[in-house]
Amino acid sequence: MKINIRNLLVGLVIVIVLAVVLLRGDQLVELAETIKQGSIVPIAFAVLTQLGKYFAQSFAYSHAFEAVGERMAPRSTLPLVFGTFFMNTIAPSLNLAGTTLVVDDARQRGIAPGKATSAALLMQITIDSGFATIMLVGFAILAATVGLSPLWFLLGLLVIALVGAMVTILVLGRKRPTAVMRLLRPVERLVNRVLARFKKKPLDPWVERAVRSFSDAAGLIARNPRATAKAFGCSIFASTCELACFGLVGLGFGVTVPEALICGYVVATLFAMISITPQGVGVVEAAVVVAFTSFGESAAAGLSIALVYRGIVFWMPFLIGAVLIQTTKTFRRDAKKVARDHRSGSRLHGAAETAKRLDELGGMAGDDGGDDGYTGGKP
Repeated sequence: MKINIRNLLVGLVIVIVLAVVLLRGDQLVELAETIKQGSIVPIAFAVLTQLGKYFAQSFAYSHAFEAVGERMAPRSTLPLVFGTFFMNTIAPSLNLAGTTLVVDDARQRGIAPGKATSAALLMQITIDSGFATIMLVGFAILAATVGLSPLWFLLGLLVIALVGAMVTILVLGRKRPTAVMRLLRPVERLVNRVLARFKKKPLDPWVERAVRSFSDAAGLIARNPRATAKAFGCSIFASTCELACFGLVGLGFGVTVPEALICGYVVATLFAMISITPQGVGVVEAAVVVAFTSFGESAAAGLSIALVYRGIVFWMPFLIGAVLIQTTKTFRRDAKKVARDHRSGSRLHGAAETAKRLDELGGMAGDDGGDDGYTGGKP
């Protein structure tokens, strides 16, 4: 019986989606009921502006790869935008699962892992930097109008620290590669000890090779400031689209105070970044309600806005990502590899059967030759 490997992988994704829907499906029902209470026109425009964010991020990814001397068209990076969200949702790992998808997809396109990692890191830096820019502008507006809470300021420092840490990694990779090697050598030894305990061969020395590739890519980023600036600009535009999405949802439920909307968006994004739950589910909603009530808005309005906004920024990219992740090189490679192995096994089995059959025929021919051979010149 022939097995369609691609259909099996598609089935696996469907099972994962159904599992998430079953676990959080009550939110979809609640979302539908909440949308009915608001104005549908601003909410519809909110969906469009959020889609604009993802298209802007696809261009940011393209420019990030351009910064390391590689080329990936936005139509190739758009599935990665949604695919990384899908991966980070089903496998919460501080965005490492999504980064792994980007690196592996790029590797299948012939891009060196160091360059791909640098492009993915640069992309994450521009995403966080773009949000940090919007956040600082919002905080400045709050400080000049209604005042800035120390709690929001401290949370904002976390974003600044995160961006600073990623920039430091890039700088060290370029300026002090030996220091990065010293940091990674213990990891390499630990991995090899674990492999030895399980009687596995140690890994090929990868630290020096990876750091050298990473250092070269960091140098390329420094020599391509225009592409880096383009990626940063696209990420700022993406964050602006998301802020507009939040504001339009707020408008749909009658909230028109700019300070409350700006603070609500910043709080929602901050808690989604630092929350221990996948994509900040449950935590973000509570934080947004607190933020809105601090500006004198009703808790009911805050909860409705949080539910609809989270429905747009969670369910929409998750479901689209479940579809588009199947178009990535990683997904196609896995399907082709399993199918190729299956075909190779079938061919080997067929060759063995053919050889066995030929041996049998050869034996029969030998027996016939002994019985029907020439004797004394007579047939």
